[in-house]
Amino acid sequence: MLVDSHCHLDYYSEDEIGEILSRAEEAGVGQMVSIGVRMSQASTVKALAERFPQVWGTVGVHPQNVGEGPLPEVDEIVAAAEHPRIIGIGESGLDYFYDKAPREVQQDGFRRHIRAAQLSQLPLVIHARDADEDIAAILREERQRGGSFPFLLHCFSSGRDLAENAVEMGGYVSFSGILTFPKSTEIREIAKAVPEDRLLVETDAPYLAPVPFRGKRNEPSYVAHTARVLAEVKQMEPSALADLTTRNFHSLFKKAV
Repeated sequence: MLVDSHCHLDYYSEDEIGEILSRAEEAGVGQMVSIGVRMSQASTVKALAERFPQVWGTVGVHPQNVGEGPLPEVDEIVAAAEHPRIIGIGESGLDYFYDKAPREVQQDGFRRHIRAAQLSQLPLVIHARDADEDIAAILREERQRGGSFPFLLHCFSSGRDLAENAVEMGGYVSFSGILTFPKSTEIREIAKAVPEDRLLVETDAPYLAPVPFRGKRNEPSYVAHTARVLAEVKQMEPSALADLTTRNFHSLFKKAV
């Protein structure tokens, strides 16, 4: 069985969800996590996770959305994550590529989500784009301030230093369809070096469809193509890679039982 550790099921129409989940099951994808990007969206994520037993959810505010209104308080994030089908915090982090919110606001939001992860001990799902140094620095500062917490660098497309720093701090690294792109040689080299017990796979659907579907709308069933490439990178059989990443998923997302 494979787990799509990061997708956005609420971005599809209501009429499509059943077919998408059926195709995922046919592809061997037994579970998936629908990710929160706004607190106002949390009820939708929770409803999907309540409706479909193979779907879990997270709650949080994406760094591109933190400038839309007041940032949630730490206690508000923690309270939203108490729902039995919510297994993580986020996605949160820093995105200096699009810079849709002031960087100081992004950093404040990131720290609040980290503190919610520390209080709840639920994994923090981290979005990192063109902000490697600040991501690593804030993770270290907050660990020194409030203690360790589980976390995942999702859709990894950053530099080797951030991956190594994350692993050193106990974090996990998830690879998306970007891993399959012809020019992603450096990402594949980083994936090769990540310890086996820290690897996850994802789609980030409906975005970033892997080869051979690149440029088309992504969906959870396509995580099998990313997993196949990751298996090649790690010199493993696809079935062994599926077992490994599923074990890692449950080691990180302990609430997903």
